Amino acid sequence: LWGCMAQMFFLHFLGGSEMTLLIVMAVDRYVAICRPLHYTAIMNRRVLLGSVLLSWAVGFVHTMSQMVFMATLPFCGPNVVDNIFCDLPLVIKLACTETYVLELLVIADSGLLSFICFVLLLVSYTVILVTVRRQSSGGLSKALSTLSAHITVVTLFFGPCIFIYAWPFRSFSVDKFLSVFYSVITPLLNPVIYTLRNQEMKSAMSRLRTQHISSRQI
Repeated sequence: LWGCMAQMFFLHFLGGSEMTLLIVMAVDRYVAICRPLHYTAIMNRRVLLGSVLLSWAVGFVHTMSQMVFMATLPFCGPNVVDNIFCDLPLVIKLACTETYVLELLVIADSGLLSFICFVLLLVSYTVILVTVRRQSSGGLSKALSTLSAHITVVTLFFGPCIFIYAWPFRSFSVDKFLSVFYSVITPLLNPVIYTLRNQEMKSAMSRLRTQHISSRQI
């Protein structure tokens, strides 16, 4: 039981922290694209450190607001979770008591929070693109290139989360697939997506490919 509780704690702790970091990254992209000359003054070391601490604090509050109630639930068995890991909606179903209020809390805290963060991020991207288009028509393609990696990661992260936690107490055939997707596949894709958008990494990969081809010819 406590191993399952620890799994849920870290899942929502890291998930809440990542949501906050993605919003901070959206602010960072806005400043970099729309206020480039003031970027170093606005996004200084103190702001960056505060953003990191804020993300950890939001993740902790997010998970504790749900785990406090989970720890007091009685479980009578069978204590079997039909998924690849323990998650709040699945464990709540196993409790042998009325959990309607706790179910609403999970929907509001995880489902609604994910949806609101996703909408805020989409609004921030729209504001950035509209601002760039007004300032320079040629800068729109460059802004899209800069934001494309971020938008991809946000969609991959929030899409499964919204689907799972917006209807957390109804069973769907794709739930297990989505659980694997956002807990395993998305974290593996993040470095690949960000790396391929990095010009220095592209140059390094190009040099490595050229050296490999040259060595094979020799």
